[in-house]
Amino acid sequence: RRKGKRGRGAAGKVPVFGILERGGKVRVEVVQNVKGETLLELTIKKVKRGSLVYTDRFQSYNGLVSYGFRHKRIDHSKRFANGKVYINGIEGFWSFAKERLMKYHGVNPARFPFYLKELEFRYNYRDADLFDRLIETLGEYARVAVTE
Repeated sequence: RRKGKRGRGAAGKVPVFGILERGGKVRVEVVQNVKGETLLELTIKKVKRGSLVYTDRFQSYNGLVSYGFRHKRIDHSKRFANGKVYINGIEGFWSFAKERLMKYHGVNPARFPFYLKELEFRYNYRDADLFDRLIETLGEYARVAVTE
């Protein structure tokens, strides 16, 4: 277990951006930093303007409204949900990911993005038969190879 500060800004931890469409799939990626500019740029690329975006109270999300997003926040120091305002879905992914990553007792930072994408895939298809999904994917590649 890593000693020292936990959460945002923790020394030695790789910053990760995650977004989850309610009832949809999670998308995650490693980011250089968690500054507002970085997170806003990713949100603009991944979310349709005018969409309602739910976040915690982290200050880097302050500019969302200026870029055409509707924005609701939840203050986790007070509560985890306020009617439809909650971010439990993405929090569920973080819990899922951390539980699986802890089994490795440390991950090489150079390979971390690959572990992260595997976790994204496993979470998005957690209710599917992964063998059937693998066969489906291989079939898609086989069709591409045959037509080329």
